[in-house]
Amino acid sequence: MRVHIIETGKFKLDGGAMFGVVPKKLWQKINPPDEENMCTWSMRCLLVETDDRKILVDTGMGDKQGEKFRSHFHPHGEDSLVGSLRKRGFTQEDITDVFLTHLHFDHVGGAVKYDEGGNLVPTFPNATYWSNERHYHWAVNPNPRERASFLKENFVPLQEAGVLRFIEVSDTDVSWIPGIDVRFVYGHTEAMMLPIIRGKHKTMVYCADLVPSSGHLGAPYVMSYDLRPLKTMEEKDRLLREALEEDYLLFFEHDPTVGCIVPVKNERGRIAIGDIAEIDGAEL
Repeated sequence: MRVHIIETGKFKLDGGAMFGVVPKKLWQKINPPDEENMCTWSMRCLLVETDDRKILVDTGMGDKQGEKFRSHFHPHGEDSLVGSLRKRGFTQEDITDVFLTHLHFDHVGGAVKYDEGGNLVPTFPNATYWSNERHYHWAVNPNPRERASFLKENFVPLQEAGVLRFIEVSDTDVSWIPGIDVRFVYGHTEAMMLPIIRGKHKTMVYCADLVPSSGHLGAPYVMSYDLRPLKTMEEKDRLLREALEEDYLLFFEHDPTVGCIVPVKNERGRIAIGDIAEIDGAEL
């Protein structure tokens, strides 16, 4: 099982929103803000190669949104979803599966594009897209808190095109395909899915927005965007304890510089970065 880091570009979000109740005096050391209190974040996806599948985990923001939307989030950088795939020798047609951790715009925006006729179509024409029914209905009928994050043009066309499939929700980790389990978590949003990728040598967890960056390893570092912040703390604590015990790698979708780490417990008894794991193009 080989993995490739797929950088899709960077964007900006308010630092206070990203670090919740943690005082700016502390979080600005982790991710220094600009003059408008905005911090830069990555939209880092993952390509997993198995014997017969090429699985893309999340798709970044995409480029189909208008200028007003873009002005709120300042997407920037030279990386793009299709461009990063091409740099690693893959085309859109090569992708067999797109695993969507959840349907917030910065995770699913690249799943759909405009064709030459101005129609919204799946970006990956040969792929099956994966979500779960509970989260999909949550996104289609959004609550006021998350409404701005669920843009129906990013995912309803997948359902209309007949390419969206649902993984059955479970209270325990489920085996999706050989080598990849799925954990359902509820702190950030309803039934977000974390792929747990079990290779021959190492296990890696794609943390999505449960632990969006290495700066969110500490217990109180929870985003204000989270629907149920106390649930996030509980789910994060479980994952980080398990990662230490089982020697997991942790993959960060939004960390501006660090893609994957080996977690350790530091001299203060807190979970921290042990080593940077160089996984791009690696066999797990």
